[in-house]
Amino acid sequence: MAFAMAACGSSGSGSSASSDSSGSDSSSSSSGDTIVIGSITPNTGGFATAGLACVNGMDLAVEEINAAGGINGKQVEMKHMDDQMDSTECLNAFNSLVADGVSCIVGSLASSNTSAITDAANEEETVLITPASTADSITTEDDYVFRACYADSFQGAIAAAYAKQQGYTDVGVVYCAADTYSKGLYDSFKTACEKYGINIAAEESVATMDVQDYTNQFTSMVNAGVEFVYAPFYYDSVGPYVIPQARAAGYTGIIMGEDGYDGTQGYVAEGTDLSVYNNVLWTNHFDPSGTEGKVPAFTKAYQDKFGEDPISYAALGYDCIYMLKQAMEKAGSEEASAVRDALADTSEVYDCVTGKFSLDETGTPVKGAVIIEFYADGDKISTKLKDTVDELPDS
Repeated sequence: MAFAMAACGSSGSGSSASSDSSGSDSSSSSSGDTIVIGSITPNTGGFATAGLACVNGMDLAVEEINAAGGINGKQVEMKHMDDQMDSTECLNAFNSLVADGVSCIVGSLASSNTSAITDAANEEETVLITPASTADSITTEDDYVFRACYADSFQGAIAAAYAKQQGYTDVGVVYCAADTYSKGLYDSFKTACEKYGINIAAEESVATMDVQDYTNQFTSMVNAGVEFVYAPFYYDSVGPYVIPQARAAGYTGIIMGEDGYDGTQGYVAEGTDLSVYNNVLWTNHFDPSGTEGKVPAFTKAYQDKFGEDPISYAALGYDCIYMLKQAMEKAGSEEASAVRDALADTSEVYDCVTGKFSLDETGTPVKGAVIIEFYADGDKISTKLKDTVDELPDS
């Protein structure tokens, strides 16, 4: 059952924070017949699946744009930097790009990393567009920071609205209180539960996002008798730990997550009973099997180039490049101030893989989402579209 008509449809290599993996020349500033766009993503470490997918999406977009004549008659080059999922490395990468004269940057992915460079972007008057940092605090009115993803105030509320739609009056939450992303989603979910008259009957938190034992938290869910648990974590915890341990603790109900679940399939421990991933749902930016809008062409192009299905981070990285292209062409310039002004125009419409949308006054897209479900499919975990969401119900 859809909340409303959907507004959206549905690996390469990175570099260290001091090197350029994209083949651009040593002079990184946009000049002459070349526009250099920087990127900051986690290309090594536990979140590299997302980072490298995003790099792939950006590279695919640049390849298409250059083949079609470039931007404002200029060819585009990418300078990819690796933040290693570390906020200090993220700031180092940002400073390196700015020192090289790069004035438009795509990045980073995790809200905790991107929040480390938003002030710097505004101080340096450098356009920063994040593909996937959903924390509400990332973008504010009248500055240089934008995003291609929806915000957590929307994403977390979707989970609460879905719980209400399915008739759950008592729910549980397991989250990380110390992480910007997980805590922001918890706050959004909790606020929406209050709005929809849902009781959070059990609430448990962990100290860090790299915890490997969730048994006690889900034992608490079982003891509370809840059958719906919101658990906002990333795929490298969800796949090997959160879901199998929840089931081992005796919790058999719905586990619902967010876009950080995209990529879970690659983090399932060998020998795991795949049936434990049934009844696991999560909000996402697009459905790669979608048949509307720009989804089919993008999915095919990505599969042809990289030999695998795209995850949302690939689609969002791809969208960021096309958003910058549109802004640069609208401005008739690649100068940061002109691009910033073009992106700040709330009447501009972007027709992207993850939806057709405008940006609001904070630089956040006004668009829909999808709810995806995992299911055991023989010897692998597959996904299917569960629901589409355009806007939230009033009550």
